[in-house]
Amino acid sequence: MTKIPFNKTAGGIDVKERLRVLNKEQRHAVLATDADGQPYTSLVAFALVPDMQGAIFVTPRKTAKYRNILGNRNVSLMIDSRTNSATGYMKSEAATILGTACAVRKGRSRDGLTALFIKKHPQLSGFVKAATTALIFISFERVIHAGQFQTVTVWEPQKA
Repeated sequence: MTKIPFNKTAGGIDVKERLRVLNKEQRHAVLATDADGQPYTSLVAFALVPDMQGAIFVTPRKTAKYRNILGNRNVSLMIDSRTNSATGYMKSEAATILGTACAVRKGRSRDGLTALFIKKHPQLSGFVKAATTALIFISFERVIHAGQFQTVTVWEPQKA
């Protein structure tokens, strides 16, 4: 068994490539929003856009997460590969995406993003197309990847 490291080390992985892998292998992520100064987390189905500069998810407009985003567009989305087993510490990885969220209005851009989301989550097609559902786009500002328990790589898309 590999020893668990006590200290954080700087990583040097290709974060965009790891995001591609996580997008392919994982269907859900944890969204964190601001609820009047308190953190509020939600489990969401997600899809990353092909250029790895953003993520999308859908939510009914009458939810706390939607209201929270209207109040503060700064969000965090964590995608991880945890296995919930004692042997998974060194194998699990997580990407924490910091960014700004906004609802996507009707039009060609929304149609393309909707198709991308449905391709990954076909069983949610009816939900996505409902008039009461908002399609949310998160524009990446910083991505923090952690793997091998404490190896951390930071990627800032606008600086890349």
